[in-house]
Amino acid sequence: MTLGILHALKGQRSVEDLLRALPSALRPLLAFDRVSLAWDRSVSGTLWWHELDAECAISRTDDEVPADLTALGLLSTCAVPLTTPHRALGTLEIASRRANAYSDDDVDLLAIVADAVAVTLDNALSHEQLREEHDRLTLLLELTNSLVSNLELRDVLTAVMRSARRIMRSDSAVVALPDADAGHLRAYALDIQDGGDLLQEGELIDAQGTIAAQVFRTGKPWVGRIEDVLESGLEVNPKWLELGFKVGCVLPLASRHRILGTLGLRRRDDTMYTDDEVNFLIQVANQIAVAVENALAYGEIRSLKDKLAEERVYLRDEVRTERNFEEVVGKSTVLRRVLRNVETVAPTDSTVLIYGETGTGKELIARAIHNLSPRRSKAFVKLNCAAIPTGLLESELFGHEKGAFTGAIAQRIGRFELADGGTIFLDEVGEIPLDLQTKLLRVLQEREFERLGSGRTLRTDARLIAATNRDLAALVEEKRFRADLFYRLNVFPVHMPPLHERPEDIPLLVRHFVEHYARRMKRAIETIPSETMEVLTRYRWPGNVRELQNLMERAVILSPGPVLHVPLGDLDVRATGGQPRGPAQTLEEAERAHIVATLTDTNWVVAGARGAAVRLGMNRSTLQFRMKKLGIMRPKM
Repeated sequence: MTLGILHALKGQRSVEDLLRALPSALRPLLAFDRVSLAWDRSVSGTLWWHELDAECAISRTDDEVPADLTALGLLSTCAVPLTTPHRALGTLEIASRRANAYSDDDVDLLAIVADAVAVTLDNALSHEQLREEHDRLTLLLELTNSLVSNLELRDVLTAVMRSARRIMRSDSAVVALPDADAGHLRAYALDIQDGGDLLQEGELIDAQGTIAAQVFRTGKPWVGRIEDVLESGLEVNPKWLELGFKVGCVLPLASRHRILGTLGLRRRDDTMYTDDEVNFLIQVANQIAVAVENALAYGEIRSLKDKLAEERVYLRDEVRTERNFEEVVGKSTVLRRVLRNVETVAPTDSTVLIYGETGTGKELIARAIHNLSPRRSKAFVKLNCAAIPTGLLESELFGHEKGAFTGAIAQRIGRFELADGGTIFLDEVGEIPLDLQTKLLRVLQEREFERLGSGRTLRTDARLIAATNRDLAALVEEKRFRADLFYRLNVFPVHMPPLHERPEDIPLLVRHFVEHYARRMKRAIETIPSETMEVLTRYRWPGNVRELQNLMERAVILSPGPVLHVPLGDLDVRATGGQPRGPAQTLEEAERAHIVATLTDTNWVVAGARGAAVRLGMNRSTLQFRMKKLGIMRPKM
């Protein structure tokens, strides 16, 4: 008989197959209307009951022992233990709708059958355990391989989520990491079976009062029923209950120094996670934590590398346009007053507004403030706000993400991000449009901003120095400049005097520029005629230092010998005390005439080493902007 039972149950390597084969094996020996098999499947001692009717259909699978068999119409029962030489497994029970259906002989017979069933069940459970351990080891191997082959955080997490959900017999798996402000958690990887639109990657999933937040804060795992969470006063996403999730397990992703996030698993059936499962899940969470830590470190390194690359390109451009005479030349009283102000404000982090006419050297003063400040070891980043098209100015200031707008083929770091820890110099700040002034004010007040196309808030510790040749107070009255931004910029105003207010500095500047260009052009100029110097000193210089610089470059070019020949005919004679040659010119008219003269000298070549932009000390884009604004067009041949 035992051999017959063994033969009937032979080859049933899974518990489910055993359950389905059991009624057929028992039917020739005993009469029954229902058979139940219970066994201890966890270290916690929970009994798992599986009941089958006579047609082999599994009608009940849970972890609760049926309370009242008479309610099911069963009047007789016969139960025997399932044991092997090594351990006690559980109970085999048959039931009948007839009263007094089983005798002592039936009990002895069922005990013999139970011995055969116990052997098969023990084998099936061992096989299932081996398969489960194999699956778990496979998952750990997948995790290890993912760590080796992937450094991108999302790639690592996506590679393991489905395996984790499948092997742990869960209906959802979510990895949550802290948001930028560290006050919330967001879903960075998820796999939810039949979850619909429950969550999307990147969605805020946890506030402060949730189980995930508690695990993240304390570093202690949580296992329990979702309904119990509500009774404890913690928050639960109502959609979890709507979709039928009943139990959950939330584990910390712990590194050696901190908690990186959480791994949350949930089930729709009311089967609690066992201690054995939790212990394995802790191993999985530790592996994921390693992946997260490596990926975050890689992301930080890549971000720093990208930023250094951006800074290298920016600084290379700065060196390329460097004129090699940054030192401020002069000893006049008004200039010394400016330099005293620079020495006063430089050690602070206060915002400085430098105002004065075009060409007075506002950028040199900004550089002097930076070089005398504790930030001198960091970057000095400059931007001419008038030289950038309005639509691109926000991207230049704050950066953009790939795909933020048409033409944004890659991520770009903005000037405020580049200047973090250093100084940002915004020239012609009065040209910033009103809608962008609000964002600039926010950076000054809150020291935070977002790149175009990104919802992530970034912080910057950049000191702002602004410059303008316009009357910002008048622009405020005309509602063309925000009053609050003007007051925020005007913390420490510095006025750069026009060149005609410091005539004693003109001889020093003339000699400085002549020496510089003579050295660059390999000329030997030893003498500057006194009559020439007198004319240059009496001239009003509507274009200020920049005009003087460009005239000296032209003079060195025209001086093949040791004596400097200055084309004084290019100067307005009314400014030298001679007879006027026409009606008085405005500053704009003088600037226009000067640009036209330089373009004529360069045969209307704008860019390049010998182009008008270099001679005028401007960027190519700035010169083109000024030409458009002043209506300068190349004459037709």
